[in-house]
Amino acid sequence: MSDAATSVSIVTQTCVRPESAAAFARWQGETSTVISSFPGFIEQRLMPPHPPLQVDWVILQRFVSLEDARRWLGSSERQSRIEGATPMLVGRDDVHIVRDDASAARAAPVSAVISTRVKPGMEAEYLKWEQKVAAAQSKAAGLQGYRFEPAVPGVQEDFIAILRFDSETNLQAWLESPQRRQLLDEAAPLTAEFHTRMAQSGFEQWFRDATPEGAPAPAAWKMNMIVLLTLYPVVFLWGLLVGTPILTGVLKLNFPVALFIGNAFSVILTSYLVQWTANRLGWWLTPPKPGRTLVHLQGASLLVAAYLIMILLFWRAL
Repeated sequence: MSDAATSVSIVTQTCVRPESAAAFARWQGETSTVISSFPGFIEQRLMPPHPPLQVDWVILQRFVSLEDARRWLGSSERQSRIEGATPMLVGRDDVHIVRDDASAARAAPVSAVISTRVKPGMEAEYLKWEQKVAAAQSKAAGLQGYRFEPAVPGVQEDFIAILRFDSETNLQAWLESPQRRQLLDEAAPLTAEFHTRMAQSGFEQWFRDATPEGAPAPAAWKMNMIVLLTLYPVVFLWGLLVGTPILTGVLKLNFPVALFIGNAFSVILTSYLVQWTANRLGWWLTPPKPGRTLVHLQGASLLVAAYLIMILLFWRAL
């Protein structure tokens, strides 16, 4: 069984003082170095705030197993890191453990992490109520996935629900719907605390200008194809014209430093190229329903042809 089917993620959501944003980003980079050598660690992702929908920093840390995740949460290394960050934080720091599965690997443009502290003795009633919510939200427009995690004694005291939607519009429509508000009123006698945090991930921020107002974000596979289309020539040409002859040749920089400079340049330039390209492929990214399948094929074929042409040209350039 693959890591994607058995791994565990720690989702940390925290509010950082505005004046400490840069310091917190540096602190998180240092934390990445510490956790990278920890047993069972797979990867870490950091998502800065994206107001107005996401106001918190969201950190996802994946581990091979629940035991590895618990070991990191209780480690002296983590406690030492947290002590250094305390002056930069405001309010409650939410930490949740969720089990990954195959569906979790499919990126959604926007997700909501809902944590609920249930009153003692009310757990059975709350689980019944959660089943009602799951049935109701399964009919919500744009829902791409839902995962519910019970409390883990000694690790997290909250019940966690993670919703994945295809757009901010559809997520907000469900969160603010009369049906959901009525369900929340029913749960009020069962809960002590209730928090909803939202996070965005992926490349969708580069495709906003190419997406009609209120429309769902483009399909993840289309965004990935465009990113590849623009990133490949940038990385190749940088290495051919700058990285190898200048950075490692003339300046004699070691490979890790030269690679970092190249990656930084590539990400910055690609962000602009993706937006430019997406604006010209809007007909493919968000096509109308009539004839949509044909448009999907036409756009994908165009990009595949562009890939092949670039490979051929770059091959001959060497």
